[in-house]
Amino acid sequence: MNIPRSQQPLMADSSTLTLGTYKLRKDNSRVSVLTKYEIIGYIASGTYGRVYKAKSRDPKKHDKLYAIKKFKGDSRDGEITHYSGISQSACREMALCRELNNENITELIETILEKKCIYMVSVFAEHDLLQIIHYHSQNGMRQIPETSIKSMIWQILNGVSFLHQNWVIHRDLKPANIMVTSDGVVKIGDLGLARRFNNPLQTLFAGDKVVVTIWYRSPELLLGGRHYTPAIDLWSVGCILGELLALRPMFKGEEAKMDNKKNVPFQKNQMMKIIEIMGSPTVSKWPSLNKYPDYRAFQELRVHQANLQSWFQSTCGNFNKKIYPLLSDLLEYDPAKRLTAYNGLIHPYFLDGVKVCDNVFEGSKFKYPARKIAHDANYLNQAANKRQYDSSGGLHIKKKQRY
Repeated sequence: MNIPRSQQPLMADSSTLTLGTYKLRKDNSRVSVLTKYEIIGYIASGTYGRVYKAKSRDPKKHDKLYAIKKFKGDSRDGEITHYSGISQSACREMALCRELNNENITELIETILEKKCIYMVSVFAEHDLLQIIHYHSQNGMRQIPETSIKSMIWQILNGVSFLHQNWVIHRDLKPANIMVTSDGVVKIGDLGLARRFNNPLQTLFAGDKVVVTIWYRSPELLLGGRHYTPAIDLWSVGCILGELLALRPMFKGEEAKMDNKKNVPFQKNQMMKIIEIMGSPTVSKWPSLNKYPDYRAFQELRVHQANLQSWFQSTCGNFNKKIYPLLSDLLEYDPAKRLTAYNGLIHPYFLDGVKVCDNVFEGSKFKYPARKIAHDANYLNQAANKRQYDSSGGLHIKKKQRY
C-alpha cells in the first residue's frame, strides 16, 4: 500500500539527531563536583557567591587542598528560579585565570559547569594578608617581621608585574585578596574586576565606573579619572605596605555612595585622609592634576603639608629606614612618576641588606592559625556517602558564622 508523501510521518535526519546525541553523551560524561571533591567546609561569601575548602577524592591527590568558588545564581531557597546567564565578573575571572600562569597568581585547576552553576577550582591558600594583619594587631600590636614584609611585597610586585606585562590591570588589590600558602608563597587572587588594557574599544571607566576598594583607591580615581593606567595597582600596593607596617589601614576613609548608576560622587572624605598624610598635591608636582573632572571640588579641601615621613617615624620607627623610599615611591601622587611593578622588583630596598626570601614565613617565630571554616556534618556525610547535591547543582552548606 502506497501512502501519500504528505501523510507519511516526519523522520528526523542525521543532522537533527547529532546535536541531541552529542549533548546527551556530553551530559552523561560530566563528573559532578562532589564526585571529584570532598567538601571540608565553608570559607566565606561575597557578591560573587561562596567559597569552600575541599580536597580531591583521587587517592593520588588526596593530600592536596583546593578552594572551590561557586558563582551566585538567581536562586531562592537553593533552587534556581531564573537563569540569566553568566555575570561579566565571572566571565572575566575565568577567562583571565585560564591564561595567566605565574607563581604569585592564584592557580586555576579547572572550571566546572553543573546544572546552571559554575565552579572555579583553585589551589587552596591557608592564609591571607588581612588575617595576618589582624593576628598581629590583636596580640599586643606585635609588628610583622621585616623579613616577612620584604618577602610579601616583593612577591606581590612580582605578581603585579606579570599581570601588567600581560596587559592586565587587577583593579582590586587589598590585603583580603592577597593569599599566602602554608609554604609562604604569595598568591594574588580575586580577578573579578581585572581588565585587559591594550587597545580597549572604550574607556575602562565606561565598563566599570567604580573600581578598587575605597581605602586602596588611587588619587587619580578619586578625582574622577576616566583614562587611568596600571599605576592604580601600585598605589594599592603602597597602601598594603603601609598597612603591613602600621597594622592598620593608612587611609581609612568613608565612601560616599552613588545616588544612581550614572553619577559617581567625589570621595571627599577619602581624599582628605590621603592629604592629611601625603600633603596636598600641586600642579607643579602633578602637571595633569587640574585636568581631572573633580579638580574643582578638590580645590575646596583644606591644604595640608606633606606628613608621610613623620607618619613613618611615629608609626614604623623600629623598621629599617630604607623601606621608607619604597613606600614613598609607591605612594607618588602623579601616576606617570609612580614606581612601576617591574622597577619595584629592583628597588634599592630589595637589593640591600637581608636577601628577599621565597618563603614569607622563613625565620619567623609566629605561627598563624589556620583559616576558619564552618562545618555542617550532616551535609558532608550526605555528600560523601550518597553524592547528593541540591537542585541548584550545588555545594550548599548552611552559613553558621560570618567572617
